[in-house]
Amino acid sequence: QVQLVESGGGLVQAGGSLRLSCSASGTISGIKAMSWYRHAPGKQRELVASVIRDGSTNYGDSVKGRFTIYRDNAQNKVYLQMNTLKPEDTGIYYCHAVSLVNLRYWGQGTQVTVSS
Repeated sequence: QVQLVESGGGLVQAGGSLRLSCSASGTISGIKAMSWYRHAPGKQRELVASVIRDGSTNYGDSVKGRFTIYRDNAQNKVYLQMNTLKPEDTGIYYCHAVSLVNLRYWGQGTQVTVSS
């Protein structure tokens, strides 16, 4: 079992920055990939960024060049640095983990609101 807890959301003006954190506890050694998803009002949940065990990353097209995902294996955390935020980045951001046996875990979500 893996438990995920997000933090770092909030209200920011367009052009500003936020850093989200996700702390993982439980069977950490069994995680092969961690990701951030977001769910914007009126839209489907979408992948924002992901990082796998070897450090390789993948980003959604709308955030490339603005967001950075990175993983601190020593502290069992994954971060999402969000720069040059836009109003369309508003939504609930969820931390997600996939275990080595393909079990999926979700955090409770953290709200990000970008004002214009």
